[in-house]
Amino acid sequence: MRRRTAATGWPSASPPPAWDGLSWALSDVSQLPLVREELRRSHVVDGAADLRDRLVLVLDEMASNALRHGGGCVEAAVRHTGDAFLVAVSDGDACTPPTPAVDRDPSEGGLGLYLIAELSTAHGWYVDGDAKTVWAVLPPH
Repeated sequence: MRRRTAATGWPSASPPPAWDGLSWALSDVSQLPLVREELRRSHVVDGAADLRDRLVLVLDEMASNALRHGGGCVEAAVRHTGDAFLVAVSDGDACTPPTPAVDRDPSEGGLGLYLIAELSTAHGWYVDGDAKTVWAVLPPH
């Protein structure tokens, strides 16, 4: 695995091991409402509505960023890590690290990475071949 680091505020690191879950191959943001609905109805996430809402929000932010800025096919997944959930989204833009908005009016958007960092207990990104993966771990509580 080839790693790249950048002064983005997001560490270049591999996520914890994860298994069992849901995954999607995405090509357009118009698919996201169906992904959100599938995640909300899934038995993979046995927990409070608050956990489902946080997972949906993080997945939606990551996937929409990848679809708008990542180039190529996007792969998204929500998996178990044992005591938490891993949300991971891969895209075809291995050359561009995730970069939070800086000095931007919040009304212009671009604050999704800050939100993801706030909701997660760990987050990061890595490059493997021609794909970049952005990930976050969300606790059940």
